[in-house]
Amino acid sequence: MLAGAALPAFFLTAPDLPCTLWIGVGLVFAVSLLEDIHGVAVVCRLAVHVLAAAIFAVSFFWADFGIAIAIVATLFIVWMTNLFNFMDGSDGLAGGMAVIGFSIYGVAAWLTGSTDFALLNFSIAAAGSAFLLDNFHPARVFMGDSGAISLGFLVAVLGLIGWRNGDWELWFPLLVFSPFFVDASITLARRIVAREIFWEPHCDHYYQRLVLLGWGHRGTALAEYGLMLACGGLALVARSASLEIQVFVLCVIALLYATLIAAVHRSWHKSIRSKQSNNARPAASGRHDTPLSGQ
Repeated sequence: MLAGAALPAFFLTAPDLPCTLWIGVGLVFAVSLLEDIHGVAVVCRLAVHVLAAAIFAVSFFWADFGIAIAIVATLFIVWMTNLFNFMDGSDGLAGGMAVIGFSIYGVAAWLTGSTDFALLNFSIAAAGSAFLLDNFHPARVFMGDSGAISLGFLVAVLGLIGWRNGDWELWFPLLVFSPFFVDASITLARRIVAREIFWEPHCDHYYQRLVLLGWGHRGTALAEYGLMLACGGLALVARSASLEIQVFVLCVIALLYATLIAAVHRSWHKSIRSKQSNNARPAASGRHDTPLSGQ
């Protein structure tokens, strides 16, 4: 479904895009499909992600910017590729935010006159919309690694292409997809500091905590959509504004995220304390002869 909706735009815009984009997408899709079907070791998958990112980054950046920028671009692509997969853990979340994010990419490109590039982004958003019909809660179909990893790769690579084209600044893709970037990055940092095995499945993402706090899959997805629309809208406004306004917008969004993170953190730990108190109360009142499990 995704490929069928996106292929027309891929062919229409192919002459203006580097062939290494398609090579990279093909590599990450292939290894991710194998992971979905048979399972592939983490090291092998990561190696293919690095290879795909490096092929694009070296061909796209080395000649004009040098090897250092190509390496930074490679790391950025690998992180965004996996970030999208990290956040594909709730019905409709990744699919809906792909629709919003690529639509905003398309609007920004259209406003600068890059109509073919805008068409490519709009086509990905349209494909995501068709997929979302069956992926929104209660979901009947799922992206799997092959869908999420491929979309993450496109988020990063098309973001870099848009920058090289002059359609937006480097901060623009990060701001548009900041609900994913902030959640995944802070969660990963927390788990590394806590010396946890960060690549194993867990429920530490802020969106996962919202689901467990009672927001459910539907409520969490809608809240994240609203957040992404707000960030994307501000990014579009700031894209062509003065440096002072851009800095102001970035500060406002940083404050917004700090407030939201603190609120979720406080609610999460309040919920934990409440559960611990409820579990301890029967034992304290003498109604049980044996202690509760885990105490």
